[in-house]
Parts: sequence; C-alpha cells; structure tokens
Amino acid sequence: HFVSGLEFDLATSLVGQPLVRQQVMKGVREFLENPNPVKPLVMSFHGSTGTGKTYVSSMVIRYLFQSGLQSPYVHHFSPIVHFPHAEQIEEYKESLKRWIQGNLTNCGRSAFLFDEMDKMHPGLIDVVIPFLGPSWVVYGTNYRKAIFIFISNAGGEQINNVTLALWRARKDREEISLQDLEPAISKAVFENPQSGFWKSGIIIEHLIDFVVPFLPLKHHHVKQCVVSELVQQGLEVRPGVVQEVADSIPYFPEEEKLFSSTGCKTVASRISFFF
Repeated sequence: HFVSGLEFDLATSLVGQPLVRQQVMKGVREFLENPNPVKPLVMSFHGSTGTGKTYVSSMVIRYLFQSGLQSPYVHHFSPIVHFPHAEQIEEYKESLKRWIQGNLTNCGRSAFLFDEMDKMHPGLIDVVIPFLGPSWVVYGTNYRKAIFIFISNAGGEQINNVTLALWRARKDREEISLQDLEPAISKAVFENPQSGFWKSGIIIEHLIDFVVPFLPLKHHHVKQCVVSELVQQGLEVRPGVVQEVADSIPYFPEEEKLFSSTGCKTVASRISFFF
C-alpha cells in the first residue's frame, strides 16, 4: 500500500524526472520488501536547483514515517546550519558519529538526510562509513534498516551538459539512461576538492546504492509546475497566466533557451506577480 502510494505520487506530482521515479522506486521497493536487508539503503540525489531533490526526499520520508520530516526518527543535516566552521571539523565528526549511533540504537528504522552535500567540509561525511556498509553490527546496533539520503547540487552542471548534448543529438529525455549520466556525476562529485564527497571512502567503497540524477526542466515542465502551484494555492488556472509565469523564468543555453535555470524553484513566488 505504501509503495503504490509513493509510486502514484511520484508519477503524478513529480515533473519531468523519469529516471528519478525509476531509481527511487527500485530502491525503496527492494529495501522495504526485504525483511533482513544486507545494508542500509543509501541514495544520492544530484541535480541543479529546483529540479525536485528536496521534494522527492520529503515525499519518500512522508510515506515511510507517519509524521514525515517531523518524526523523531528522521534526522536532517544541513552543513550551513550544523557544520558551519571548517576549523571545528574534528568536533563535528565526533558529534555526528555519536548522533547517528545513538539514534540507531534508539530505532533501527531511522532516516538520515544530508542536505547540500556540495557545501559539506570534505572528510566530514566519512565518519558515517561504518553505518553504510554490510557489516552486521556496528557498536552493538543493528542498523541495516536505516535509510541515508544525500542531496547535492554537485553534478548538476554535468547532468545539464549531458542532457543538452543528447538533445542536440536528437535523443529524447525519456531515452536518457543512468549510464549516460553516471560517469559525469561521479567525476564531478568525487574529484572536486570543494565537494563533500571529495575522495570519500563512501564513493571508493561503492556504498551508495542508487545515484539519482535530476534532469534540467524544459518550458512545458515549468508550466506543469505552475498549474500544480495554482491549484495548491486555490487560484484559478488561467492558460494566459500559466504561460506568462513560465515565460518569466530564465532559460539556458543562451541561443536555444531550452532548460529552466532555476527549475521550478521560483514558480511559487512568481505567481503573486500575475494576480
């Protein structure tokens, strides 16, 4: 029941992301159907601003935990809020490790969301390595039913470039495969000294089960976002307004103006200008 609900929501509410739907459903389904998973479910979301990364992660959490992101078993980390100072990285490592360990002791079916991995101090995230692998027990805790989601803009530019190149080669976005994107994402994320995954053991040891690429959104996707937002705000869906809001957003590349530079991120705030 849970899985079909999530699948329906991803199919109806998430715009223009066939690969996301496929990867997330595969991960969640396999994980939940297995009473004794070998390791926690580890997913890494990549894509530029406004393509739906936070939206999908909160949707997954909402289906897994009764009170969604408010659940005491859901832990959300943001580097800017929780780990702001590079010089305190050793303290952060210690407290992050203690926090995860303590919460997994409390409830094995916990979720940990790491936002803005591209702003995370390199080296810090590696303290979670012992919790991501297949070893049976870490520090006396069975933690293999946990879920880790890493969210990052890193790799977004590479995804956009590959999507654009494939479009120029007349390849439909529905035909874009994970194999088309994965090498570019890994390179961008792992080899960038500014990235939280820089030279990370998480990548070296292949601890991420599902790399989930979010593609740049086209004009008609943005229009779908505008319609959803109007409905959500209880406003009348007028085709003229939908068109105007979608047109008011910047698109790239300069010549073709194919993809929204901000995805659907600014749609909600723009609507008020047209009413």
